[in-house]
Amino acid sequence: MNKVVIIGAGASGMMAACASAKNGNKVLLIEKNEKLGKKIYITGKGRCNLTCAVDNAEFMSNVVNNPKFLFGAINTFSTKDTIDFFESNGLKLKEERGKRIFPNSDKASDVNKTFEKLLNKLNVEVLLNTTVEKILVENNKVVGVKTNIEKILCDSVIVCTGGVSYPLTGSTGDGYKFAKVNGHTIIEPKSALVGIELKGSDFIDLQGLSLKNVKISANLGKKTLYSDFGEMLFTHYGISGPIVLSCSSVINKKNLNDVKISLDLKPALDYNTLDNRLIREFKENNIKNISTMMHSIVPKSLIELILRKSNVKPNKNCSEITAIERQNIIEKLKNLEFNISKLRPIEEAIITSGGISVKEINPKTMESKLVNGLFFAGEVVDVDAFTGGFNLQVAFSTGYLAGLNA
Repeated sequence: MNKVVIIGAGASGMMAACASAKNGNKVLLIEKNEKLGKKIYITGKGRCNLTCAVDNAEFMSNVVNNPKFLFGAINTFSTKDTIDFFESNGLKLKEERGKRIFPNSDKASDVNKTFEKLLNKLNVEVLLNTTVEKILVENNKVVGVKTNIEKILCDSVIVCTGGVSYPLTGSTGDGYKFAKVNGHTIIEPKSALVGIELKGSDFIDLQGLSLKNVKISANLGKKTLYSDFGEMLFTHYGISGPIVLSCSSVINKKNLNDVKISLDLKPALDYNTLDNRLIREFKENNIKNISTMMHSIVPKSLIELILRKSNVKPNKNCSEITAIERQNIIEKLKNLEFNISKLRPIEEAIITSGGISVKEINPKTMESKLVNGLFFAGEVVDVDAFTGGFNLQVAFSTGYLAGLNA
């Protein structure tokens, strides 16, 4: 019987432990925290969006970095397999908007409880409050690990230590150190799925404003790096919300001084339709000033900014608005631009972009191409995806594949 040591009892680590134990191995799961799945407790605002009801092709289209690398993992353990895995182990699930899958109870803790029961059933040994200090390698082959307490001999090690986002959950980059000392390349970790800080003061008076059904674009010169419709929020530092978080994952490796954020506040209306609406509104409200009339077009807190950027005086009557001023207003409604300062700190990021280079990992097994018996899974690898359960599915798929092959 082979002995497999798994470092890190998060989503990928617990899945790896289940897969490896089912495959007949003796499994030891080592976690430096006082409990299992600490990051799972806070995912999905404590509800745990654990996967998504999409096929493999749609899943791959939501992976931002290195989707091709995941081909073997997602075909071995798909979103459907994840759903079946939890339901067959007693966790009732439900599907919500965007095909997102949650526990029926809306409790992330129930995901952890399901794992804990299964780990116990499969006789997986769990060591909590234990830190792995070193992976022991001889003749280019894993032979064990050294913890803060003892040396443990084994045949394989699976590193599931996460990235560096949410360090209070234990994700402090340990896996990068283990990989680097064994010859692996680390792609610089960057914030992903995180808020965007804006330059200037245009957004200051917009704090707390939530927008629905708007379009956001990130543009580098004439090239559009990212574009999507949905919800967003203005904050004390800039912008956040679902479409902003996804945007951050696409632009995080660019020179942000050159990237502009553009908001289309009326994406359902083309320029001509919007122009006709404004002409109609101006005629119906000809004796009102423009700032009063604009209440029917956009939220109150946006009016001053749009008029200022359009070079239109807020106390000017609608009947006095020129064709050029009307075109300026339309331009700002369809293309309200902001300059980026930076992304929020990686400690606030939902996921880490970057990590162990996929070029040095076998995508069919998750085993290191450099050291025999050394496997990697989850966020520690340079793969990340958009929100909606995709990143947890990456963890489950890569964890399962590593566990199966270790």
